[in-house]
Amino acid sequence: MLTPTPDTGAAAPPDLGAVRQTSGTPDATGLRFAIVISRYNLSLTGRLLEGAVATLRQGGAAEADIEVFWVPGAFEIPTAAETLAKQGRFHALIALGCVIQGETPHAGLINRTVAAALSDISRRHGVPVVDTVIPANTEAQAAARCTAGPDGRGAYAARTAAEMARLLAAIRLPSP
Repeated sequence: MLTPTPDTGAAAPPDLGAVRQTSGTPDATGLRFAIVISRYNLSLTGRLLEGAVATLRQGGAAEADIEVFWVPGAFEIPTAAETLAKQGRFHALIALGCVIQGETPHAGLINRTVAAALSDISRRHGVPVVDTVIPANTEAQAAARCTAGPDGRGAYAARTAAEMARLLAAIRLPSP
């Protein structure tokens, strides 16, 4: 039976006896992070950024190991993320944005394009790229999803980035 873990609410892995299991941890100590953030809807994305940076600090990341890169809108996030991933300077990238549905289908196009591009960048460069570009139908929905606290999406993105960076590092180590 899977039971929720207190820190994330996610199910704890089952007891598999002697089967070797590998996972990352949210320990950000010694890791370098790039955060690419959209200035569009800044009152919302700024809260995501506050949550992400606070969580990385609480996880042990030094301020010098967290770099923030501002782009005009969500559509520009993958271009910056691609350039940063190519450099190999960061253990993980975090993409922060918020796209609110308007009267045309433009928001859906932006969300699908950005999500596909970020996933592709992560796979091609072997670096975690955590997609936290929030899609919302209304301003109220966006405000509810873009909170700065420890349970907000920015904080979740930071924990995910650290955990995935640790997991990929463990996978890359030679097997005993």
